[in-house]
Amino acid sequence: MENQQRQAQGNPSTSTSVDGTRRNIIHGASLAAAGGLLGLAGGGAWAAGSDKPEKTEIRIGFIPLTDCASVVMASVLGLDKKYGVKFVLSKEASWAGVRDKLANGDLDAAHVLYGLLYGVQMGIGGQKKDMAVLMGLNNNGQAITLSKQLATKGAVDGASLARLMRTEKRDYTFAQTFPTGTHAMWLYYWLAANGINPMKDAKVITVPPPQMVANMRIGNMDGFCVGEPWGHRAIMDGIGITATTTQDIWRDHPEKVLGSTLEFAKANPNTCRAMMAAILEAGKWIDASLANKNRMAEVIAAKSYVNTSKDAIDQRIMGRYQNGLGKTWDDANHMKFYNDGLVNFPFLSDGMWFMTQHRRWGLLKTDPDYLAVATSVNQVQLYKDAATMTKTPIPASLLRTSKLMDGTVWDGKNPQAYAASFKVKV
Repeated sequence: MENQQRQAQGNPSTSTSVDGTRRNIIHGASLAAAGGLLGLAGGGAWAAGSDKPEKTEIRIGFIPLTDCASVVMASVLGLDKKYGVKFVLSKEASWAGVRDKLANGDLDAAHVLYGLLYGVQMGIGGQKKDMAVLMGLNNNGQAITLSKQLATKGAVDGASLARLMRTEKRDYTFAQTFPTGTHAMWLYYWLAANGINPMKDAKVITVPPPQMVANMRIGNMDGFCVGEPWGHRAIMDGIGITATTTQDIWRDHPEKVLGSTLEFAKANPNTCRAMMAAILEAGKWIDASLANKNRMAEVIAAKSYVNTSKDAIDQRIMGRYQNGLGKTWDDANHMKFYNDGLVNFPFLSDGMWFMTQHRRWGLLKTDPDYLAVATSVNQVQLYKDAATMTKTPIPASLLRTSKLMDGTVWDGKNPQAYAASFKVKV
């Protein structure tokens, strides 16, 4: 893989490289489809001429968050067994624990932060190790919470928070869940879009998701960014208000992924395909109806999964939001697990975006070969095989275009220029 990366680094034209990669993968998808017609389930060269999973019992880690739901429901609904594998789910206490257990082989795969895998890949979020993004698990559904104390002083959104921080000088502390993870990047992006430099104007700490509400209750932070249900839980407990949702920062943003080490993905391709197919079906099931969402909320609220009340989960999963200050709204861009496969496709541009933000905030000291790294980490062909198995639509392009809250457009075509373009950065 290092040789492949060096070769890719020798090509300065990102757009040309993306087009070439797209052609290769589309060609591979055609072969996969042909293989399916020949009875090879997902297509490709199977181990010993068979599509039998190399490993039938898969240890999958998860953090107690609403967006673990498709992994949990794949097991609860028996979809894992449909594809010849058994999920052994392991509830983890922190993202650092997930990282370490993936790296040392205690877990085969995990529900994990997109940016965590890229941090490990680049050696900035733990010991460097080649990692694999197998598929996306969800879009949207995170939030930034400010304490009730800030709200009583008028800080209820980004602009009013910035005004308070300018007029009432003190140390302000905000929490995220992992230094290279999604919540850190949403928090930093939102603060910066409102003129607050997270590296200079505030103190940022790392707190595991299930501990966010308790830490705000005792005054350890002024605000936090985390996945549901903990944003809504802070409102229910009367200690915080929702300043913004992450879908208002970036509509349909990538969030959690199914991840593994690259070594595991390479050694167990059939197992990975089976695991991904089961989770694709579970995500499709969740998104299919309000009744299914309600059933999912009931299941994952249990102590063995998220360990909270069902009503902390079921409102926002259906798009019914409140901010803790009397405002309520229906959000069409609530958390989604499938959305005709758009949630799940491992777009190369999504992986590159996290690296641009790691570069923006000084976590990466130099620009990597964004495309080469994303092509190595995001297992597009494995995903396409699983999508073929489940009749999941596959997007035409490896890149997607999005407009973020500050009007900046991200399309993945010039990541180095994009990373350098922000006024607020390190």
